[in-house]
Amino acid sequence: MKHYSFFLIIIFFNSCQFFDKQSPSEKELLQKELKSINWKEVDEYPSFVDCNQIEGKVERQKCFFQFLTELIQEKIRIDTLSTLYPELDTIEVKVTIYPNSRIQFEPLFPKDSVAYDRVKIDSILRRRLVGFPKVNPAIKRGIPVKTQFILPVILKVE
Repeated sequence: MKHYSFFLIIIFFNSCQFFDKQSPSEKELLQKELKSINWKEVDEYPSFVDCNQIEGKVERQKCFFQFLTELIQEKIRIDTLSTLYPELDTIEVKVTIYPNSRIQFEPLFPKDSVAYDRVKIDSILRRRLVGFPKVNPAIKRGIPVKTQFILPVILKVE
């Protein structure tokens, strides 16, 4: 009987060490969680209403980019960019979508951009790229976030 009580006392003292361990602080847990998040990807891409009913993340993303590219091309096609710069067949546009659904466009110029009047092209794009349908911003962990991407926009469609 003496052996059992001695054994139980040893187990009791050894098990008390489990209670002495400090649990991580909220700050440590937050830092660990922040490091585990992939900030380069979103849970849901931006979307237009027409693309919302499409199932699947990849298909909805394709719909969004195709719809946006077609809208930009349609709005620019009616302007004088192709007349002013007949050699310019494609322009890259940096698109920023803010959490409040605001869209901003910024033309990116080719390396030989000396041949192009940046101010004139930027002015034309800013004047034409307005009046877009409401866009739902990208979502990361349930929160709307800002996203940026570069779209190649074809000016000459033959």
